[in-house]
Amino acid sequence: MLMNEVSLPLPTPEMSADDLMKLGVMYSTGQNGAPVDLISAHMMFNLAAMRGSLEATHCRRELSREMEREDVAEAQRAARQWIDQGRVGLAA
Repeated sequence: MLMNEVSLPLPTPEMSADDLMKLGVMYSTGQNGAPVDLISAHMMFNLAAMRGSLEATHCRRELSREMEREDVAEAQRAARQWIDQGRVGLAA
């Protein structure tokens, strides 16, 4: 039996810190059919933290403790790339 492909949401410039936080939780726990992807989760928490979410800052710190150093670095690079491309703005 083949499983249906799930279209997973990606961060957009319009997303609030809460929206980004929800994506981080989705990727860190595998909610809504998402694969558990700690690198993507860390990236989302990082973007949410940059938008002012204290909860995301805490989640990012906790998740970092469970990840390999190289994976944390990859997540940070991915977040910077999204910012550099103007896809996700920072808190004012």
